[in-house]
Amino acid sequence: MKIQKNDQVLIIRGKDKGKKGKVLRGLPKNNQILVENINIKKVHKKPKKSGEKGQIVEIAFPIYASNVKLICPKCGKPAKIGYSKTKDKVKVRVCKKCGAEL
Repeated sequence: MKIQKNDQVLIIRGKDKGKKGKVLRGLPKNNQILVENINIKKVHKKPKKSGEKGQIVEIAFPIYASNVKLICPKCGKPAKIGYSKTKDKVKVRVCKKCGAEL
């Protein structure tokens, strides 16, 4: 998966289209990511102890990685991600617009 934790992303599909957020967690098995304050849903929580009240809690749910674009930290624009090898033959992510390493 090309998108990693702590990347800034732009949502390009769905109800949160046009919003920006930080990736909190990647789920490569399902090709999904968890983005801060994106895809918020209300969940009803049952009380755990007797005498306690139930709650309605807002939780961020994962979205598919194909529905976001990475925002390049150098040029500040949403861009595709490519790969290149350094002199030490280490694979690094590269912005396809400006060529900067990510």
